[in-house]
Amino acid sequence: MGESIGTDVELTLTGIAHGGFAVGRLDGRVIFVSDAIPGETVTARVTDDSKASFWRADAIAVGSPSPHRVPHVWAEAGIDRPIHARVGGADFGHIALAHQRELKRDVLKDALARFGKLDDAEIGLLLDRVQSLPGDDERNGLGWRTRVRLHVNEQGQVGPRARRSHDIIVVTSLPLATEGINRIAPLSDNYGMVGSVDVLSPSIGDPRLIVGEQKPTVIRERVGDREFRVDDNGFWQVHREAATTLTAEVRAAIDPDFFDATALNLDLYGGVGLFAVALADLGGPSTRVTSVESDDRATEHAGENLSEWVGAFAETGTVEKWLRALDQRATPGERSRLAAGTVVLDPPRSGAGREVMAALGRLAPAQIIYVACDPVALSRDIAFAREHGYHPTRLRALDLFPHTHHVETIVTFVKDAHQRG
Repeated sequence: MGESIGTDVELTLTGIAHGGFAVGRLDGRVIFVSDAIPGETVTARVTDDSKASFWRADAIAVGSPSPHRVPHVWAEAGIDRPIHARVGGADFGHIALAHQRELKRDVLKDALARFGKLDDAEIGLLLDRVQSLPGDDERNGLGWRTRVRLHVNEQGQVGPRARRSHDIIVVTSLPLATEGINRIAPLSDNYGMVGSVDVLSPSIGDPRLIVGEQKPTVIRERVGDREFRVDDNGFWQVHREAATTLTAEVRAAIDPDFFDATALNLDLYGGVGLFAVALADLGGPSTRVTSVESDDRATEHAGENLSEWVGAFAETGTVEKWLRALDQRATPGERSRLAAGTVVLDPPRSGAGREVMAALGRLAPAQIIYVACDPVALSRDIAFAREHGYHPTRLRALDLFPHTHHVETIVTFVKDAHQRG
């Protein structure tokens, strides 16, 4: 392999694939092409031929442009730049915003069919559209990132990385980031060898920098009338409206017919307790909920954020091991309370996986609310859930990451009617 890298090929692109690639074919081989749009004819340069079944390529010229092609929202990522000099993080920035969402819907629909094993009728009932977050249409999908990681090269220059590379690209602005981040981002500074510079703009307080490895500082984030404690270098939803929107969507996803506030409810991969609080707010003062998170600092904050509910707890542990231990030790009474419970889970991009979904299947909660950031991982977990008698009854897709190929999905699962006790 390697003899085809650097070769220029002309392709007509017929579809969109997971990961944001347009799909073409050359002599029967699938070619995944960056910086292109289905329906276009492009000249693309092969950048990866390591797989026998497919190659990867980057568009370098467009012969027949899509009507949905627009000037790239981030000049340093445009097709007019050399491939190695295109900044990453905005791989859909050359596509009109409304069409981006149509493509994301297509990818999600394909994943649900191929990996989730759902038929067209099921998908049609579940998936309507990918919906925007407040303010994004007015801003053309710009100015939403509240956290950005920049890197420092050997010359001390600060910038984001090139796409699929560790090379640093010097840029003049960060169009996907909020005004606060753009105001303080050290794009023209020289930092020496500090490794990275994180720039964040919390909803409470001023924007700030984290230079290199610093001890965490506790900040606060506001969601509606509530405030959450979180480390400045810890995980928090990146889009300025994400925490508020996801809180509302998780509450809406909980089927009231299967919700018992006093049951044994769980928030898995719970972080600082955002969704545990959403569940507890819905259930009121008597709510019982346990948040499980592998990061001990986040668990500490979750305990503080849940302190007003006497029946709310935060425990540190990996979800797989925690569920396995619960399954082994649960008494009949605990199993009964679990069977009446609601489980919210927000796994990493790789998904919850077979072991977690199997453990949930054995514990048999009344409903599962799954928050997903990857369509393929979600769809695989849908298939695992179906093996244990759960089916999806509600799905919402959100454009949480405009000008990128990513899409967020919230799915409600309940037990098949014939398997309910």
